[in-house]
Amino acid sequence: MNEAERLTKLEERYAHLQRHSTEQDKVMLGLSEEVAKLRKEIALLRGQVTSSGPGGGEEAPDERPPHY
Repeated sequence: MNEAERLTKLEERYAHLQRHSTEQDKVMLGLSEEVAKLRKEIALLRGQVTSSGPGGGEEAPDERPPHY
């Protein structure tokens, strides 16, 4: 392999790595946006759960359980 072929191969590898890096950046940006969206959704759901309390937000009427 002469020096020109070697240089051509290196340039091809470098171009491939640049393309791969650009694609990874796009994917990472998309994942970052999705994580941010999911965090907001989780915060909203946690707020709904904590505001409703363990009984669903409404107090149950003072009734005997069915096994009495």
